[in-house]
Amino acid sequence: MKTDLPKEMPNARKTFKHCEHIKSSAEIRNLFKNGRKASVAGAKIFFMENSLRFNRIAFPLPRGYGKAVERNKSKRLSREAFRFFKTFLNTGYDILFLVYPGNDSFKSRCVQFRELCKKAGLMK
Repeated sequence: MKTDLPKEMPNARKTFKHCEHIKSSAEIRNLFKNGRKASVAGAKIFFMENSLRFNRIAFPLPRGYGKAVERNKSKRLSREAFRFFKTFLNTGYDILFLVYPGNDSFKSRCVQFRELCKKAGLMK
């Protein structure tokens, strides 16, 4: 895998706002059932257009991922990868970023997220 990550984000808000979270379990089930998907080694992305001018995202983990500390670290890394790349993404999508146990580092998570978004056609 290539690791040519951007050195810095463009001038934009680098926060992960509350409205960008997918909170409803019904919406998450709908994305799993009806969303398009792409996958790379260790991760999958499910996505579907929404009627909003921004992306919303959730970070579910598969059953048996590990103990709470591992699950929390994985979600934290995934949120940071999204924050890092959100200015490079097309808007108007609901996204599920599903990762499997394995290499949990920020660099590998960014590479996974970038490759998945390229495969899915979500990158600008």
